[in-house]
Amino acid sequence: MAAYAVVERRGKILLTHWRRGHMHGWTLPGGGLESGEDPRTAVVREVLEETGLEARVGKLLGVDSRVMVREEVPEGTDPELHTIRIVYRASVKDGPLRHEVGGSSDEARWVSIKEIRSLRTLSLVQTGLRMAGINNRRAPARQRQR
Repeated sequence: MAAYAVVERRGKILLTHWRRGHMHGWTLPGGGLESGEDPRTAVVREVLEETGLEARVGKLLGVDSRVMVREEVPEGTDPELHTIRIVYRASVKDGPLRHEVGGSSDEARWVSIKEIRSLRTLSLVQTGLRMAGINNRRAPARQRQR
């Protein structure tokens, strides 16, 4: 289970670049819940870890549940992964972006809603934008599931 934030400011969305081996793409800031952690607390922690910005969690936008088939798994491991993603609206305090070091993301960036289609995005970006009622007017050019 994981929690994510849709953070919009002046026509831009806060995104992070996720990387695992050769797989990568832009996604919403957020990530997995620690044992016993409240999803709202997880969003604040993850946004800080991935962007260096202090978040304030707003409205629950929705819950996305999907089963994905992972491309690379150890032998004997089920390639199917059931993910439950809790998506919130959030705001952040002004400050410089800081890229995560040693985590699952390697860059944070404010991206114009119009520019999102030109990026390689994970499916969560479109899901979160749809839940938030934000229309980027076109589907992304390349999209990967996570």
